[in-house]
Amino acid sequence: MRDLKIEVNNNNKDGIDESLYSRQLYVLGHDAMRRMQSADVLISGLGGLGVEIAKSIILGGVKSVTLHDTKICTVKDLGTQFYLNKCCLGRNRAESCAEKLAELNNYVTTSVITDELCENVINKFRVVVLTETSSKEQKRISEICRQHKVALIIADTKGLFGQIFCDFGENFIVYDDDGIAPKTGHIIGISKENEGVINTEKWHNLFDGDYVTFSGISGMTELNQCKAIKVNKIGNYSFSIGDTSEFNDYIDGGTFTQIKMPKTVSFKPLHIAENEAEFTFMLMDLNKFENPRQIQMAFTAYHRFVEKNDREPQPWSESDAMEFMRICLDRAGELNIDVDAKLVTSFSKICTGNLAPMNAIIGGITAQEVMKACSGKFMPILQYFCFDALECLRDEESMPKYISQCCGSRYDSQSIVFGDDVQRKLEDLRYFIVGAGAIGCELLKNFSMMGIGCGNGGVVITDMDLIEKSNLNRQFLFRPSDVGQPKSRIAAKASKAMNPELNIVHHENKVCAETEKIYSEFFFDKIDGVATALDNVDARLFIDRKCVIYHKPLIDSGTLGAMGNIQCIIPHLTESYSSSVDPPEQNVPVCTLRHFPNAIEHTIQWARDKFEGLFTSEAIDAEKFLNDENYLQNLLSTSTVSTLECLQSIKKALIDERPLNFPDCIHWARNQFEELYTNQIRQLLHNFPPDQIMPSGQPFWSGMKKMPTQIMFDVSQRLHMDFILSCANLRAEMYGIEQNRDYAYAIETVQKVVVPDFEPKSGIKIPMNDTEIEDSNNNDEEADENLIKQLAGELMTVNKSTLNFQPLRFEKDDDANLHMDFVTAASNLRATNYKILPADKFKTKLIAGKIIAAIATCTSVVAGFVCLEIYKIAQGFDDVTKFQNRYFNLADNTYAFSEPKPALISKFYDTPYTIWDRFEINNPLTLRQLLDYFKNEHKLEITMLSQNVTMLFTFFMSEKKLRERENLLIDECIEHIMEEKIEPHIKSLILEAYCVDENDVEVEVPYIRYVLKS
Repeated sequence: MRDLKIEVNNNNKDGIDESLYSRQLYVLGHDAMRRMQSADVLISGLGGLGVEIAKSIILGGVKSVTLHDTKICTVKDLGTQFYLNKCCLGRNRAESCAEKLAELNNYVTTSVITDELCENVINKFRVVVLTETSSKEQKRISEICRQHKVALIIADTKGLFGQIFCDFGENFIVYDDDGIAPKTGHIIGISKENEGVINTEKWHNLFDGDYVTFSGISGMTELNQCKAIKVNKIGNYSFSIGDTSEFNDYIDGGTFTQIKMPKTVSFKPLHIAENEAEFTFMLMDLNKFENPRQIQMAFTAYHRFVEKNDREPQPWSESDAMEFMRICLDRAGELNIDVDAKLVTSFSKICTGNLAPMNAIIGGITAQEVMKACSGKFMPILQYFCFDALECLRDEESMPKYISQCCGSRYDSQSIVFGDDVQRKLEDLRYFIVGAGAIGCELLKNFSMMGIGCGNGGVVITDMDLIEKSNLNRQFLFRPSDVGQPKSRIAAKASKAMNPELNIVHHENKVCAETEKIYSEFFFDKIDGVATALDNVDARLFIDRKCVIYHKPLIDSGTLGAMGNIQCIIPHLTESYSSSVDPPEQNVPVCTLRHFPNAIEHTIQWARDKFEGLFTSEAIDAEKFLNDENYLQNLLSTSTVSTLECLQSIKKALIDERPLNFPDCIHWARNQFEELYTNQIRQLLHNFPPDQIMPSGQPFWSGMKKMPTQIMFDVSQRLHMDFILSCANLRAEMYGIEQNRDYAYAIETVQKVVVPDFEPKSGIKIPMNDTEIEDSNNNDEEADENLIKQLAGELMTVNKSTLNFQPLRFEKDDDANLHMDFVTAASNLRATNYKILPADKFKTKLIAGKIIAAIATCTSVVAGFVCLEIYKIAQGFDDVTKFQNRYFNLADNTYAFSEPKPALISKFYDTPYTIWDRFEINNPLTLRQLLDYFKNEHKLEITMLSQNVTMLFTFFMSEKKLRERENLLIDECIEHIMEEKIEPHIKSLILEAYCVDENDVEVEVPYIRYVLKS
């Protein structure tokens, strides 16, 4: 055995590098991550599937990964193994790709074994993964793993078929089976009896047998000390918890939180599981309920065929397919099942093929199973996972006869499955990828392996973002040295290195209305399809509209934690992305945030808003005043309340409260503490005393309204000083004052601050709900012009050249900038006011930064599914049932596949149309000619006609205006109205018409595409 060590930097061995793993940590959690960081993993077989698994596991951050392979690199490997190139031909595959894999994560030790695996090697690992392994070897290693309690995963892909087998031992502990956040809710009552009943404010969503803990209960405080109590569900708003008869009387408040209890799962060894009549498997596609058993049988038949003939079945060989069928019939007899002749025959004909998208899917799922075995996080596969994508194949009759077994191309393994003609179509495809993040990187990798854009075609990728350290955990084309560089540029360079034949152009643009000059109709004319890898709905809607207008297929994809989905938008077949949009996210009422928070999410959002108010929004006006010579003059052109407020804000920032040194910043921070956590609470309780009763007779401070208490500042409290230090340093940064992060100095300085006395005032009104806030905002009084002039005069005396001032822009991922330190401290102090359980910095960052949890395994699977649909597009499939929208959750092994919904059919008269249809006007027409054309040809009278925001015609238009326009060509009419020329990048105009039929009834019609004469 030879062991090749790759140099690594384990400079954070005792902890977790949150700046690197942050997005993954929101999926797995710290406990699971720590267990992973102590796990050693062996991966055998470094072909296309093996490298996919290794890539995701190394990115995931296990302790070590050992790469095992005895095979040498051949040309066929270059079609799926993205870390091999022509220089690797004839060399050991594991040795050839080890260095590139090691570069993915400096915290993971990567080593190589090229000898046969023996028991003394296998027993050192927590998990062993086998790919491209013979049946005999699988059984041998399975026995060793069982004996030494090593988790075993066997994964393989054959053409359009994939299989995973898991054996984690007899008593494997799952600490969290689904990864869903624990259920929590507010308590409004607890009975005192032998079977105490908890009543909740909202639907609790608990089930019999769940466990909960309690906090913040007044009166029956004994429950606050209980570790975990089993519940029995009574109704949607109540559950029982056992004997509470000896506890104190319940008074008010309290929160329950679900505690997830570990589960024990038992696995059977390979030699038993594969022969069981009751086949244990995870179902991927409900429409293929019988396929998993057939696929498992086909994989067994494959191994028997190879053992018998010392070779694989020949591609598309009828004689080999017949022999393969006989083996399957023998195997079916052993299992007492029937044989799906079509499926197993297809398996025989394409099993020597190897496809990058299939490796991405099976590799991503397998890597997630490795993480489950290492961490106990999420429910493992029990025990087989079988998948096929046979819908990607065209009818066998149209498949060109396979002539030679190998023509020496890197795409041979793909041509075996689809034929040389489809391979050429893939190479000539012209694709547009929007987004170079995690999914974008995976798409580029797959494209380069599939040969998309590697002939007469090409790939354009755009992304406006720069690479950050937190990207490196899943955006695998990037390295630490790339941080700060444009994502699209580095991604294009890295994918080109994987396949030098790839024709790729990178842009650094956002695709939106402002870049339509670039992504115009001329641009879309030159592409065959679009794949989006975006993280926001607005960008998706924009791309979707362009694809509908220009009749381009679009595959949209996204991930959230361990979940992923893709949607196929195919011209003239399916609905578009915008045909069904998720409901908007509900915002927390402003009044709740300001005065009546009851959850940590409320205090975090409040703290985030405070950061914006103290360090950004108000400071922006002062920055504009300093940098724009005309700003003050322009501001004084109107005498409104907002003008007055703006001037007051500038004066406060640059004159009244301008710090001259760091002690001034600490003084300001101490006063902010007093105002936010003492004075405002005292004023609130003055307006709404603890004993206040509502007109209904209910106490004001009850239910969702938690009565606050003021906080007395104490330098011995770390949380108090965290606020002071972060607040003071952020203030110093704004004014260009040297920062000081020494706690001892801060404590010494803050103790010298004299805080002004405060007495609550009776004339201050505090709104009780958002309606009262809106009413108060609508009652603006006229601005005091004399005061405005006075403030302007004072500001004119400011010597701008002596001021060093800048607002702070919130950045969640820089741990050194104190932004998240401030938000965390501010939020937890607010939580202390309202007796809400605090949140650590990690959870606070998730909520305040609106972070989308992500993991590399999920993006790998999503990109694989996207590329399966592109195979169908390249082959020109026009049957909507061939395409599939897909949703999955790797945490609980949930998969849901469905046909895309067909485009909704509408009608005017007896003419059906969908979103994909339009009126084509290819000849120049005047406005009058267009109106007459619709009336004469379609029996429709246009009542309104517009282009974007430009109204060309309305039925109530004056005669004079109509005469001015009706004899102008449509484009001339628009130029006349807009008083500017149509820009040269515009090839056609999209016109929207509102029409009535012959009965004067309004009818909806398709849009009009008017091609410009030039």
